[in-house]
Amino acid sequence: MLNIVMFGPPGSGKGTQSQKLIEKYNLVHISTGEILRKEIAEKTPFGIEAQKFIDDGNYVTDEMAIEIILNVISKNKNSNGFVFDGFPRTIAQADTLKKILSDLNSDVSMMISFDVDEEILINRLQLRSDISCRPDDRSRDIIKKRLELYKHKTELVKKYYSQLNKYQSINGEGEIDKIFSDICKLIDTLN
Repeated sequence: MLNIVMFGPPGSGKGTQSQKLIEKYNLVHISTGEILRKEIAEKTPFGIEAQKFIDDGNYVTDEMAIEIILNVISKNKNSNGFVFDGFPRTIAQADTLKKILSDLNSDVSMMISFDVDEEILINRLQLRSDISCRPDDRSRDIIKKRLELYKHKTELVKKYYSQLNKYQSINGEGEIDKIFSDICKLIDTLN
């Protein structure tokens, strides 16, 4: 199984590149953000609970994120692998993901971390808000809060995967196809 963790702050390009990866490597895309937005749009109890966190620029609880991951993995146990987009965001989530994949006799193959300047991130998120009307991208204050949360809570996950020799950094600025080519070069070193 090929299991790739796409990692980076909001607006770094994880979703865009994940879509390209699932097509090239025939993987299952697990975007916690997409799943949460769908649950919110459908006004499910899970979505209503999640919206309370997201509207304030916070993450959902570890338990909520893990529930999403478990649900998708259990439906796709025989896949070629997964692209995790927006997960794990905490060390507890990373530990749990390791256990979940271990039950499938697998592990995270690589974490690909996108490096992007903060002003570029803010501009991308505001542009994305204009296109997709995402409420978590509308306010510059909420965007800044999300970026701060990423720096203080999520960046610790980089160290976790670095210690496991699974961390790779990539320049997330520039042409989408060039970034994708750089990602594929990293993944192809796994074979």
